[in-house]
Amino acid sequence: MDIRYMGFEQQKNARAFRFDVVVKGQPNRRCVVTADLSLFLTNRVALQEGPTLCANKLTIDLENNLDGEHELTEMDLRRHTEARLQAEAARAEKRGGRRPPAATPGAQQQRSHWRNFGL
Repeated sequence: MDIRYMGFEQQKNARAFRFDVVVKGQPNRRCVVTADLSLFLTNRVALQEGPTLCANKLTIDLENNLDGEHELTEMDLRRHTEARLQAEAARAEKRGGRRPPAATPGAQQQRSHWRNFGL
């Protein structure tokens, strides 16, 4: 099964992400996954992640033989956020959990500008 993202339509506070589901030997099928945009803000997930998250949701739904309407829920976004935090923690642990050394007052002033950019 191959899922192809075909774009989205804005529907007030939601987006309807369109996908074609391609299965060899069968006609293509159009599926739509809707997502409430406020959930992205609440869970601090970038809108750019919407198509991938919806494709993953659709894949799971289709593997579980769930037809009909598909919706990206708050629980889906929470799971994504939790998985992202766990991956970040695992990467930090792999690096040895190193923290930057305590800064001297002069060093703090030099680094403060870069903190604004997340560096």
